[in-house]
Amino acid sequence: MNMRKITSLTALISFVLLMMTSIILYIVPAGRVAYWSGYELWSLSKEDWGEVHINLGVLLLISIILHIFYNWTPMISYMKSKTKQLRIFTADFNIALVLTLVVFFGTLAGIPPMSSIIELGAAISEKANLEYGEPPYGHAEMSPLADFANKVGVDLDAGLAALSTAGIRVESNEQTISEIAESNNVTPQQIYETMRPPVASEEKEAMPETPPGGTGNRTLATLCEMYGLDPQKIVAGLAEEGISAAAGQTMKEIGAANGLDPHGVYDRIYRVTQE
Repeated sequence: MNMRKITSLTALISFVLLMMTSIILYIVPAGRVAYWSGYELWSLSKEDWGEVHINLGVLLLISIILHIFYNWTPMISYMKSKTKQLRIFTADFNIALVLTLVVFFGTLAGIPPMSSIIELGAAISEKANLEYGEPPYGHAEMSPLADFANKVGVDLDAGLAALSTAGIRVESNEQTISEIAESNNVTPQQIYETMRPPVASEEKEAMPETPPGGTGNRTLATLCEMYGLDPQKIVAGLAEEGISAAAGQTMKEIGAANGLDPHGVYDRIYRVTQE
């Protein structure tokens, strides 16, 4: 066995796989949606992919450290001048350092193209979020059945009857939605859809008083589409309350422009719909 070759090949393979898991985690739905809908890709959940990604990263880190150890001499030569004197801040090193710092601080400052990459990932995830369905509130799957029914406005007895009719067994009202789903080999989302009264296909879900997860990243137009609202009427209603907004702006953007947080903007929109 040649440890130098094994180390280099391990670094290469783990790097390729790490890039693959990075792309997968870049495009999958948000955690709240993935856990709620039972999202899987190639029979692996988002949590599975996250754990694989972490351990591949550790493997890559170890292999890179060993790679540096086995290739210390040639790497040192990269930092030597023409007179063979060791210089850390060579022209090549400086360029590499500047590029890295530009990406690091550019990401924090939200400067393109770093911000564009983040925004693209958010847009892809948001599309997946809408496709697979948002939970009625954050970590709804962790709520005991009785609390869940109360929060989503479903009669507990009627919900239990619907679950029983669907062949879903519930041992106790204190079981969490996740526990019930796991013991019956269904998703938390399916539990909810079974419990709640049927909604006509042409009807839109009523806008809840409490904002669902991910609201801050949604545009006003998307929010209106979700709940069957007229964007122009909502924009006009917000204007009457002194809030300037456009259909293409996200809740975060509207909030930042009007001194509110995203939930504050959502509350104002909800108030407009009740008038």
